[in-house]
Amino acid sequence: MKLIKWSAVVFFGLGLTAQAYSAANADLNKKYDWSPSANTMLTRWGEKITPENAWQSYPRPQLQRQQWLNLNGLWQYAVVDRKAAEPQQWQGNILVPFAIESPLSGVGKRLKQQALWYQKEFELSKQPKQKQLLHFEAVDYACKIWLNDVFIGTNQGGNLPFKFDVTKAAKTGKNILTVRVIDDTDAADRYQLRGKQTQNNQGIWYTPVSGIWQTVWLENVAETYIDELRMTANAQGELQINAKLLGDNAALVTLKTDISYQGQLVGSYKNLATKHKLTVANAQLWSPDNPALYDLSISLLNSDGDVLDKISSYIGFRTLAKRQDAEGHWKFTLNGEEVFHWGPLDQGWWPDGLLTPPSDAAIEYEMDFLKSAGFNMIRKHKKVEPRRYYYHADRKGFLIWQDQVSGGADTDGGKQEWPKWQQASQPIDTNIADELEAHWPLWAHQQYMSELRHMIDTLYNHPSIAVWTTFNERWGQHNTLQVGEFVQQYDNTRYLNIASGGNFFPIGDIADAHHYPEPKFLLNEENFNDYIKVVGEFGGHGWPVEGHVWAPDREKMIYGNMPESIDEFRGRYRQSIENLSKLKSQGIAAGVYTQTTDVETEINGLLTYDRKVEKIAVKELKRLHQQAGLSASE
Repeated sequence: MKLIKWSAVVFFGLGLTAQAYSAANADLNKKYDWSPSANTMLTRWGEKITPENAWQSYPRPQLQRQQWLNLNGLWQYAVVDRKAAEPQQWQGNILVPFAIESPLSGVGKRLKQQALWYQKEFELSKQPKQKQLLHFEAVDYACKIWLNDVFIGTNQGGNLPFKFDVTKAAKTGKNILTVRVIDDTDAADRYQLRGKQTQNNQGIWYTPVSGIWQTVWLENVAETYIDELRMTANAQGELQINAKLLGDNAALVTLKTDISYQGQLVGSYKNLATKHKLTVANAQLWSPDNPALYDLSISLLNSDGDVLDKISSYIGFRTLAKRQDAEGHWKFTLNGEEVFHWGPLDQGWWPDGLLTPPSDAAIEYEMDFLKSAGFNMIRKHKKVEPRRYYYHADRKGFLIWQDQVSGGADTDGGKQEWPKWQQASQPIDTNIADELEAHWPLWAHQQYMSELRHMIDTLYNHPSIAVWTTFNERWGQHNTLQVGEFVQQYDNTRYLNIASGGNFFPIGDIADAHHYPEPKFLLNEENFNDYIKVVGEFGGHGWPVEGHVWAPDREKMIYGNMPESIDEFRGRYRQSIENLSKLKSQGIAAGVYTQTTDVETEINGLLTYDRKVEKIAVKELKRLHQQAGLSASE
């Protein structure tokens, strides 16, 4: 394979902080022949992006090492026919980790049944007795990777991290990394797990995301090292650690764990077994009101006591459970206390980065807004966020309802219609149970299960993750009971919401109704008596804020008719909150309001798409939520 030279170089250990957008930034962007796509909506954080500060944060906070190299920044790119063996020339610069369709990539071009190629040159200094691991936090959808003209491997699945051991291919000095990506967002079979992406973006469906859309990085590890951690911590102060080790001497090492709280060491343990349990006395418990986190330092020691590998991590002690109230309604509990889950539907889309948040600061701003508004939960809808998102949720104290990314389409490969729709706010007809799910081919189901398992593995250690939602509104719903049984066995520490909105099957912990615009639940439906009853979506009231509409000339989407004024919009929100409060008093255990922000032509957010305008002031939101008994009074 012919490798085309590119002159820009990244050195091991480089890390630049974000800086205010200025004339100097404009000059820097001109120097690199890069700028955001013209005539596009940017957030205040997107306006500060340069090729030198794009996503420089460590991408995996729960298994962190000191020696790592961030490969984000400018890469060369080319879009060519899929049949082409390689690009004959590069077509320009693209800013990684932003997808090619996004304004912040500097390209803003859609991929249509073509191959997208990337190339990056970087400097590396290899050390004796160390391995090099190459990480991709997410690439949508299928990719092949070469390093120094050596084929490294492939990956399929656009939403989750993957890595390769590239020790044999990497070398001291100049290295050239090449990536080829294809993305069949609207392919004929439509089984690809893509969430809200579509080429025909309108209404509740959004611009496709192709290629590298999260951080690319390299790390040095010892010959024997910690590959993965699975940690379970409960409200009794018990911490179970299951460490997966790789290397020739993995069976001959000791695992040393130091646990600290607010800088003070509270325990130090040595274990010969990679799977073991520790106990912290009088542990501070994690909750939205008190997001207490314990820092971990975990070392691998050889028989002489020498440190082979050392990582830093953290954990939150908490226990999720459920119990019945005096009227027989099932409720969520956290650390033995009943808690009402109250939060927004959150798509995680940005006008400048699409699925990629423009920065850490952007994520934190949005979470701070939601926390100040009195929300304690976020339903992460049809998207898996970068791992740093969940790190911030852990720190700030949110219960995350995590959706599996969906596939499926209007027809199953042109052969079968969508499953019938049975909304959970309507009486269940048990006679049509066989028609409530699609029939996926084995290969598609296996890919679905592979991505579901990988999502759970990736996010398992985060105390913020409270609910796994496997299906939503019949999108790609198939093998429902089999999928539910797997999740219950694979992670019994969290709740399972088998089917949000409708097409309910009797498995898991939650019965979930969607009803727009006003919340509604069929409280007397006997099929739901053994389940926690929630309103998983409602609201969707819309209002366009002049000067902050993504596509002013295109048709806008809201639920219900357009209000005549901003005051009417706010009145509708207030009425919906009061209606949810009534349902809460009747046994409903959670509510999810649609939604955090406007998204493209969907204008039903509490914030505008650019996050520059609060349609309802955050203090007023907090007052309304407290008045309705949905969030605690301070």
